[in-house]
Amino acid sequence: MHGTETMHQLTTTRHFRTLFLSDVHLGSKAAQAEMLVDFLKIHDAEKIYLVGDIFDGWRLKRSWHWPQSRNDVVQKLLRKARKGAAIVYIPGNHDEAASRSS
Repeated sequence: MHGTETMHQLTTTRHFRTLFLSDVHLGSKAAQAEMLVDFLKIHDAEKIYLVGDIFDGWRLKRSWHWPQSRNDVVQKLLRKARKGAAIVYIPGNHDEAASRSS
């Protein structure tokens, strides 16, 4: 908590027209999914752009690392979509395996 911020200010939802999220790398051990869920809890937007490397298909091809926190991120985004947020997904190079059709 910074000097003049109150606990109420830290838990009040902030509303934006647009949020951009990138390089989340869900599927890798380094992904900080818990922090992203906390961020999404207090930030809402009309549009949320998922801009590249949201999933880490390269890592998922080699070893599966998908704890509950990764599901929490996906569920939080789906909940925001149900509440009216437009979710725009733009794949990155690490998303290649996730976006490739079989």
